[in-house]
Parts: sequence; C-alpha cells; structure tokens
Amino acid sequence: MRNKIILGLVGEIASGKDTVAQFLEEEFKSATASFSQPLRQILDILSLPQSRENMVWLGVDLRQRFGQDILAKAVSGLVIKSQSEIVCLPNIRLEGDVILLKTLPDFYLIRIETDQRTRYDRLIKRDQNTDDAGKTWAEFLADSQLPTEVTIKEIGKQAQFVIDNNTCKANLCKQVRRIIESIRG
Repeated sequence: MRNKIILGLVGEIASGKDTVAQFLEEEFKSATASFSQPLRQILDILSLPQSRENMVWLGVDLRQRFGQDILAKAVSGLVIKSQSEIVCLPNIRLEGDVILLKTLPDFYLIRIETDQRTRYDRLIKRDQNTDDAGKTWAEFLADSQLPTEVTIKEIGKQAQFVIDNNTCKANLCKQVRRIIESIRG
C-alpha cells in the first residue's frame, strides 16, 4: 500500500494556504492538520482572543519551553493517525517544523507565492483571526516581521513545488491538481 501523501504549505500571511487546504478537502477528500489548531484551542480554553499576536507569542513560548519542534510533533501525530490518502499541513512557518516533517514518507513542501497587496486585500476581507478585518497596511507590514513570519521565504526555498496565487481561484486549483498528478505519477 502506498504511503499517504503529506503536503506542507509554506507562504506568507494570506497567500492562499487555507484556500489550497479547503480545495484539497473538497476535491481529493484530504484531511487538514494545522499548526494553528492547538494554539487556537489553548487560546479558547484561556478565553483569550484568537489574534495573530496571541497565536504567534503562544507558539513562540511553547517552542522555547518544550522545544522548537513541539507543534510539529503534535501535527505529525495527527498525520500518522489520519485515514486520508492526502493530508495537508497549511501553515508551515519554521525550520523546526520542516526538519521533523521531512522524516515522514511522501512529505512534499509547496511554496505559495502571492503579491503583498493581494495578500493584504484578501486578509482584510476574510474572518480568520479576530484582528484581521480592521488591520491597516502598516500593521500588515509589521506582521511580516513577527517571529513566525521572518523565516518563511528561506523555508520556501526548500519547496519541491511552487504555486503562483496572484490570479483567480480557478488557476490556483488547476496548479494544485497538476501537483497531485505529478506526485501520484
């Protein structure tokens, strides 16, 4: 039996990672295991807002206390338990995440590239984090300097596949289909 396909997505804020994960779920019945999921759960338990800042600092603190790969270990456990043929990890951000995930069979890193202005426009229209809708351009630019964001371009250089997400969703989905076809051979 073939190993499950594990797709790690790396890209800057609002580049389209969650859109790709959603498409994979709809088109290929994939599972999604997100690095932000345990952070969101902890913030909910603590009755704290799921703001980008809270998630970043919680992740930083957990990694400092329990090791740089603590969230990657949690996510890889979800991947191993999954019964889906394809598992998508939509928000790889740190080198420690990639190092552990590369040890899993059939792990592929996919970089999603999207222009900065397009990402900002998408960010303020979506409802993912409590502080996104009212974010100013200056705040958006400042977010790119958060500890979880500054290594994304460097990690993206390791990607086996690149998606250009500067046009429409149909084009994005077409590129994802091609990647899946290429992996499946």
